[in-house]
Amino acid sequence: VMAASIESLLEEISGVEDPIEELQSLKTAVLSIPVSALRDSVSGQRLNVIFSLLNSNQREQVELCVDILERILMALSPTCLAQNYRVELQGGLTHPNQTVKILALTQIGRIVEHPDAVTEILNNHDILQAVIHCIGEEMMAVAKQAIQTLSKLSHSKPGLDKLFQSDMLKVMKDVMATSDIVRYRIYELVVEISSMSPISLGYCANSSLISQLLGELTGDDVLIRATATEMVTTLAHSQHGRQYLAQQGIMDKISNMIRGAETDPFSSLYLPGLVKFFGNLAIMDSPQQVCETYPAFQNKVFEMALDPDPVMIGVALDTLGLLGSSVEGKQVLQKTGEKFKSVLLRMSQLASAGATDLRVRSLDAISQLLTLQPEQQTEDLLALTESWFHLLSNHPMDMISNISTQPFPELHCGALGIFTAIATQPWGQKLMISTPSFMEFVLDRSTGQTKEAKDAKFALVGSLVCSSTAAEILGSQHYIRLKTYLREGPYYVSAVATVSTEGAD
Repeated sequence: VMAASIESLLEEISGVEDPIEELQSLKTAVLSIPVSALRDSVSGQRLNVIFSLLNSNQREQVELCVDILERILMALSPTCLAQNYRVELQGGLTHPNQTVKILALTQIGRIVEHPDAVTEILNNHDILQAVIHCIGEEMMAVAKQAIQTLSKLSHSKPGLDKLFQSDMLKVMKDVMATSDIVRYRIYELVVEISSMSPISLGYCANSSLISQLLGELTGDDVLIRATATEMVTTLAHSQHGRQYLAQQGIMDKISNMIRGAETDPFSSLYLPGLVKFFGNLAIMDSPQQVCETYPAFQNKVFEMALDPDPVMIGVALDTLGLLGSSVEGKQVLQKTGEKFKSVLLRMSQLASAGATDLRVRSLDAISQLLTLQPEQQTEDLLALTESWFHLLSNHPMDMISNISTQPFPELHCGALGIFTAIATQPWGQKLMISTPSFMEFVLDRSTGQTKEAKDAKFALVGSLVCSSTAAEILGSQHYIRLKTYLREGPYYVSAVATVSTEGAD
């Protein structure tokens, strides 16, 4: 019945001069049918009628056709698409309407993912060339879809061969020459492909595109330099990417760029990217090794934390949080002595006053610095986190509590994050029980009404309940109430509270 309905609607459309109403009916019919049922009902349908209606200046007609085709084509197998609709999809790649281009690219993306269907695309020079040209399109959504499709194609050796060992490489290089923006879109594709495996990195390296990207790190244009740093940081996310960068001397080059930034008046544009690069490197490899091998990085992070520029401060806070999230990173920071103490004091000041964004980032960084998993809680490390907490203020519990009561949900959650960090540590629990009214604050469900605030409070309660020392330190009465809170869940509302509220109204 459904197949017959779609068939009759297609027949009606083929003989109508202005088919908007008929297309709307067809769209309704197609959307009402489950994809599994649609797959059976469209087999052999005359979809060419809809494809032909894409050749129109009427925007509404084109968009209705796209909606219909999007649904029907998704119901067809990639093999069916490759065998029956190659020509139509190729036409879509050069269509003036961007949504048609995206539709064609999405379906070609499905084809190249299929081991049997991909051959039809690999053997079609014109389709591949058109996909690469879509990276140069003005509309970012089209370029992104083209990058995604070519990235999928590169998951196989034949795909890599086609892109990097045929005339398609020249097509890519020609498209790169369009503009700085398009050049960086090609770099984005190359970095994405390089990150997949050492083999795919080899193809990209042999194409000279990666060495071209690395050369831009020290170019004259500071904005391009900043973008290049971002791309190289992405490449460093994979182990084989980091090995390649080390072999090319990029770590030393970036370290030297950090040193040289002091004499460059435009360094604020690219310096944050250089620091992020080493921050990511430290987390993925070894904080100690990175900080010892490239001391310019750690020194610069401390400098930036004390800088008046909010951009510099923000990057420094994020990087310090990253570094301090691991035990090794905590030990590296502790070794710097007074330097880190002055930075920690600055973080405390930023958390207490200033722009909300920096306050939140500072609170997040402090909570990362203070976090110690139960299995990491040696006597030395517990002494370290406790000493850091007391460096924040003469009365750090009051300081964080004051922040948590301010009418900004993100600050409230940030402060609870710090309490959650110390909640698993015996010294933190002792501070909590000795601070007047603190346990009442933890158990009070009326503080913080947003979902995020309720989740943050629930995480704090969960940290306390799961600690092996909490029952003894906090006392059985508090511990039983915390367990009840946890059992009731983050969004529990007591019946008594509801009745009293209604009475008040």
